[in-house]
Amino acid sequence: MNNVDNKIKILLINGKKEQAFKQILSEYKEKLYWQIRRIVISHHDTDDVLQNTFIKIWNNINNFRGDSKLYTWLYRIATNESIAFLNTKKRKSFFTGDNNNIKLANYLESDVYFDGNEIQKKLQKAILQLPDKQRLVFNMKYFDDLKFNEISEILDTSTGALKASYHIAVKKIKEYLNNN
Repeated sequence: MNNVDNKIKILLINGKKEQAFKQILSEYKEKLYWQIRRIVISHHDTDDVLQNTFIKIWNNINNFRGDSKLYTWLYRIATNESIAFLNTKKRKSFFTGDNNNIKLANYLESDVYFDGNEIQKKLQKAILQLPDKQRLVFNMKYFDDLKFNEISEILDTSTGALKASYHIAVKKIKEYLNNN
């Protein structure tokens, strides 16, 4: 556990919720932004989900028991909020999973906040071809460099299943990149 997490836990133990929350904002806002952004793609949607994530963190910060690492708890909230957002969006627009991924790829094409080059855009399109769970696992492992046991805590899935999902995702991404 890092010093920032220790400081936040001490603040919470001492009943200093507001200070602990400010420290979480300072330390994790950007990391959570990118975690959410890789799931929902759109910058504007990411801002909405990030705001909802921090509201949920604020409302539940006193319930954090320290059984898991702080960032694992935060990532789990951000991931669940992102998935809930996408599910709501799918229901509202009557899109199937495949069509939703096409729509997300179109967002990527037109997103003025995406500043990646063509290779990065091609990689993101390949990632968007993956089923939701494989995409989540790939993003957490590849971009956030999380260990499988950490991803397991966040997604509440066995490490064996996560390893399989990751390796299948890598294979599909390589296939996509070789064919496009």
